[in-house]
Amino acid sequence: MLVDFNTLPEESRVWIYQANRSFSDEEISEIEDRLNIFIENWTAHGSDLQSGFTIKYKRFIIIALNQNLNKATGCSIDASVHFIQQLEKDYNVDLMDKMNVSYKQGDFIAYKTLLDFKKMAKDKAVSKNTIVFNNMVTNIAEFNENWEVPASESWHSRFLK
Repeated sequence: MLVDFNTLPEESRVWIYQANRSFSDEEISEIEDRLNIFIENWTAHGSDLQSGFTIKYKRFIIIALNQNLNKATGCSIDASVHFIQQLEKDYNVDLMDKMNVSYKQGDFIAYKTLLDFKKMAKDKAVSKNTIVFNNMVTNIAEFNENWEVPASESWHSRFLK
């Protein structure tokens, strides 16, 4: 059951998929249409899953699920992963690699491998004040408070001296 992302309770579970490139406006429109259809039909053992999504910075797909009504099951999570993998194929984009880092450079969102980010930290090309995206957040409350944070307040801090 598709609902507006902003109406979901704060404890709703989130999955964040970061793209290795920005989506075009046309791609975003198509992806939103496909997400609407997927989420409208997303179930767990035949029960509707109250879910919503948002796309941020033309680069992040965030899916949220109100687990107070029905929890995701192995099969429903598999279905969402297959959906994301199909988007990867159709748009020639990487959405599943968690070993990459996105961060802000002014108004631009940069995307680097973890190794490159570590090297940049060592070379002081990024600092504790660099705004990073902490895709490890698990619910909407954490997403709202701790998704876009200075590197010093994220798991990224371990690379900064």
